[in-house]
Amino acid sequence: MFQYEIVQDGLTVEELLREKWRLGKKIVHELRMAKAVTLSDGTPVLWKDPLKTGTILEFKFEVPSSNYRPTDECELTIQYEDEHCLIVSKPKGMATHPNDEWDVDTCMNHVIAHIQENGGHYAEHVHRLDLGTKGLLLVAKHQIAKSIFDRMIEEKSIVRTYEAEVQGNIRQDSGTINEAIGKDRHHATRRVVSPTGQQAITHFEVVKRFKGTCLVNLVLETGRTHQIRVHLAHIGHPIVGDTMYDARQTASGDYELHAIQLEFDHPFLNKRIVVKDQ
Repeated sequence: MFQYEIVQDGLTVEELLREKWRLGKKIVHELRMAKAVTLSDGTPVLWKDPLKTGTILEFKFEVPSSNYRPTDECELTIQYEDEHCLIVSKPKGMATHPNDEWDVDTCMNHVIAHIQENGGHYAEHVHRLDLGTKGLLLVAKHQIAKSIFDRMIEEKSIVRTYEAEVQGNIRQDSGTINEAIGKDRHHATRRVVSPTGQQAITHFEVVKRFKGTCLVNLVLETGRTHQIRVHLAHIGHPIVGDTMYDARQTASGDYELHAIQLEFDHPFLNKRIVVKDQ
């Protein structure tokens, strides 16, 4: 259950669901059949009646249970949370979600432990972070939020910023890498720039220059596997330590890629949300 305040005079429930939130026909039909939308005092509301600014709508609907097995306790840092979503800081080396039944120590196993501890039973990740990437992950807490956030990811209206230190000094202070990415036929997990691959767009900005390396902020327009790693290697500046993509090996034997910020217009709270990883 949640409440929503109308901020556009004359908006109808029908317009809110179909045009503002752009929910799918199935979800809209289910909400209609369940009489899920009322005024805040429980009074039924006609879906095609114009509503005044400040009107509070109440949404009550059945929320399904997610299938993730909870850890004994959530050991992750929650950087942001409201009744619709949470943003968690995923550690490096932890998978976003399980791929097998025995895989019970992923980010989503910890998240569902937190959700259940607070009386909920639904949590679904909106995007993914690679195993070797740390930082911010957006999780929906009910299926309406999941539907809207999924669309926002597709439409690139959730801005995801990453940070990486790369080999060499990129000549430009900023730029865009627009190169399709596909699977490497000679390597099971590696990806390559390929004209037959999927479109991939990465924007970059150099924020600090060192001797032999530079610190870069990157914004994803698309979310292909290993996208940032592939694109940076393609322009001759792989992430420091990323030996899979031809960087020199470091003392740690690994690379660092950090999802440092998420920014979006919150569809339920009608305000801009900016969350930085602490």
